[in-house]
Amino acid sequence: MTTINLSVPKKVQDNAARGLKLRDEYGFGGTEVGEHMAERLAAGGELQPDEIRHVSRYFPRHAGDNLEQTGEDGEKPSHGYVAWLLWGGDEVRAWSEKVTRQLDGEDREP
Repeated sequence: MTTINLSVPKKVQDNAARGLKLRDEYGFGGTEVGEHMAERLAAGGELQPDEIRHVSRYFPRHAGDNLEQTGEDGEKPSHGYVAWLLWGGDEVRAWSEKVTRQLDGEDREP
């Protein structure tokens, strides 16, 4: 039986930490739930299966939230971009969806 890796990837930790920094700097982006998830992701370690499923459900609902306004052009980042980072960014989307499939038995090796 294959063991499923529930450890938060480093890039996900970095994205969440950046989201927290931007939220602190600009005073907006995300919700309290997103802020708590960012703190959890930035700390690293392993997530519980239900936490990973919770994270994976965030992204389909928010994929169009003005993500191109990253603040790297000298402008403020969008609220949606900050929230996206709080939840771990693109990297956590791919990781959480993969782990959820594994947890559901769809992606397990024999």
